Amino acid sequence: MYQPKDSSRSPRFTGVRTFMRLEEVRTTDNIDFAVLGVPFDTAVSNRVGARYGPQHIRNFSVLLRPYNPDQKINIFEYCSGVDYGDIDIVPGNIHRSYDNMVEGLTPLLEKGVVPIILGGDHSISLGNLRAMAKVYGPVSLVHFDSHSDTWDNYFGEKYMHGTPFRRAVEEGLIDTAHSIQVGMRGPLYTPEDLTDPEDLGFEVIPMSEVHKIGYQEVLKRIRKRVGDSGRPVFVSYDIDFVDPAFAPGTGTPEVAGPNSFEALEYVRGLKGLNIKGFDLVEVLPAYDQGEITAALASSVAYEMISLVALKKQAEKENSVSESAK
Repeated sequence: MYQPKDSSRSPRFTGVRTFMRLEEVRTTDNIDFAVLGVPFDTAVSNRVGARYGPQHIRNFSVLLRPYNPDQKINIFEYCSGVDYGDIDIVPGNIHRSYDNMVEGLTPLLEKGVVPIILGGDHSISLGNLRAMAKVYGPVSLVHFDSHSDTWDNYFGEKYMHGTPFRRAVEEGLIDTAHSIQVGMRGPLYTPEDLTDPEDLGFEVIPMSEVHKIGYQEVLKRIRKRVGDSGRPVFVSYDIDFVDPAFAPGTGTPEVAGPNSFEALEYVRGLKGLNIKGFDLVEVLPAYDQGEITAALASSVAYEMISLVALKKQAEKENSVSESAK
């Protein structure tokens, strides 16, 4: 079983930086989750530098500990995980990078391992969803972001960080009837920028509505939209979903988002969904004052891993219950 080094015995500032001080092992055996980086950022329209996001998140994650008091679980009592390293992307070539993502993720998914993917810009989600659909078929998407990323093109380019979910719908990778986008806000070019995702089949909860109904009601709507608890789900979390007061280190910040507590509650509230994969994107270290974005991003990924552990705990308890009958 793979688990982090004990920081009460081994100082956090020693050793090679891996997520949560997990062992860096490229294996699909005896693991339930794998943390991996996809450091691709040459599909952005504004600030560059998210290629350094994975290592920035890893650097801060050494402060994380195995017991999650909010979810009341010791992660490594129920699951095993590794830092799988990074996908070998090709800077400037998004299509070859997509091929590498699919090739790298498929062995994990075929073994039922949940990838915890650290980006990189949001264009990487298309590669991630191609791998997901290859193994599971069209998946439900739960998408937290300040932008819908459903433009048809940007600068005439079809493959940018603002287009991945339109391309994913066109390729049949997403079950839009059971998918939802949360947090959209900020100035737009046209009203269609807000209605396009709905025309594609997504349910959309803009941030103006989120503030009115509260995050607990949003979580209820997410569960209702996804529906069947056995349906495979992919969660995509753009750090610019969070207000830049709490996550300044990103490429396209938008004001009036959730605070850091709420940002984590959205992940915790996904407990019980059949999550098969997760990506966290658009962390940009150069704009991250005091590493507060890295602190939040590593905690978001940690909460995602906690959901993997909670699912394993539930499976164990159900197995014991069935055996007792």
